[in-house]
Amino acid sequence: MKELTCLGAALAALVLGCASAPPASQGEKTVPGAQYLAGSEWELRDLGGAPVLEDQRPTMAFLEPGRVSGSGSCNRYTGSAEVGDGTLKVSQLASTKMACIPEVDNQERAFLNALQNARTIELVGGELVVHSESLEQPLRFRRIR
Repeated sequence: MKELTCLGAALAALVLGCASAPPASQGEKTVPGAQYLAGSEWELRDLGGAPVLEDQRPTMAFLEPGRVSGSGSCNRYTGSAEVGDGTLKVSQLASTKMACIPEVDNQERAFLNALQNARTIELVGGELVVHSESLEQPLRFRRIR
């Protein structure tokens, strides 16, 4: 029985170690994969070169495998997400439909559009950088969980 307990503890340590595996490094950029992002949550700091409203920062979370969710600024959103080594592909997102003030609504629409057009991701200086086909400059996120 003691051997089974030790084996279980060893397997748990192995699984936990894999879940928090560091991202792969390619040259000067660090490339995160699905294992690195699993269970993480990120807060938007820069929306393609535009400042983000301080009290209405969008978030992006990878709490379930193959899913992305968070706050667009005013509404909650969710959708499918395929995460590869250095890639991110997000499906059409579903969101709640609360009325937002125009400034917040504009930020939310720009964020969700950029997220749905995401293609590549990298870690730069502790920030998650998401490159989107709809923006000239990337989205920049700070990890909050």
